[in-house]
Parts: sequence; C-alpha cells; structure tokens
Amino acid sequence: MGALIRGAIFVLDDNIDTDQIIPAEYLTLVPSKPDEYEKLGSYALVGLPDRYGEFVKPGEIKTQYPIIIAGENFGCGSSREHAPIALGASGVKAVVALSYARIFFRNCAATGELYPWESVERLCDEFETGQEVSIDFEQNQLINHTLGKTYSLKPLGEVGPVIDAGGIFAYARQTGMISR
Repeated sequence: MGALIRGAIFVLDDNIDTDQIIPAEYLTLVPSKPDEYEKLGSYALVGLPDRYGEFVKPGEIKTQYPIIIAGENFGCGSSREHAPIALGASGVKAVVALSYARIFFRNCAATGELYPWESVERLCDEFETGQEVSIDFEQNQLINHTLGKTYSLKPLGEVGPVIDAGGIFAYARQTGMISR
C-alpha cells in the first residue's frame, strides 16, 4: 500500500450519490481510452450543488484535491463503476467517509482507482475544503496539518492489496488466481 497520501481536501457531506459524482450524460465516455479517461476525470463531481464550489476548475482536467472528506453513505445511487473511475481520473487518491454505499466501496476495489477509508468519527463537519491533510497507511490515521489534529481511520483490510495491485483482475493475476 502507498505509505502516505498528502494534499488538500475537498469536503462533502452525507448521501453524495453517483449522479453527483458523474452525471449520466458522461457515461458514454469509455475509461479504457486514455483521452476519454481524462475527460471523465474533468467532469468528476459536476453534479454537486453549487454550494460546494468547483472540484475541477474550468479548462482543467485534474483537481487540486487528492483527498475527499465526506459524511455518511458516500457513493449511493446506481452501481456505475464510472463513479470511482471519474474520481481517480480527476486525481483523487482517497476518500475518507463515515460510511459508503456498498456498491461504491466494491467498485473502488474492482477498479483499483482510489482508497475508500472509513473514519471513526464524523470529520466533514469539522474540516474545510482546502485544508492540508495526510493519510498514514501504516498507522491508519488522518492528520489534519491545518488544525494540528490526528484522527483514527478504520483499517482498509483486504481491500488495500487489491487497490494496490490496480483492481480485482490485476490482483487476481498477481496472486495467481487467474493466468496472466
């Protein structure tokens, strides 16, 4: 696993659904095509209400926020794999949420796009977009450098090595479950 992820955060609250993460109109983009993968990332979180601000600046293809902090039920809605792919394509490395929709969590592992960390306590009410944080994989901790505070995260468990490998098929090949 990546030992440490550091960067600015984008803060969301509860029930961020897959239509907000990547609206249906962009599902025609094919993530296996490099140029369309980049376009998909540029549309990440465009379905959010205006109160959150811009996740990817107009004219850019990547976000300045490699970490998202969210509340409960992140990734609810449809089963589209495009949701974690769009976030990964935008430059997100991890989401730290109080809880996830089961299918979104599974799609994070299946695609290998980003790490779905679960927080022990509700962080989205305490944190603000733009604050600098680190996720320490060894200690299962989130350090908010802006606030000077450290928070516990639930261990990634068996999903960590799958994401490290680049997704479920890459992991299966790597571990000999399927032939290369």
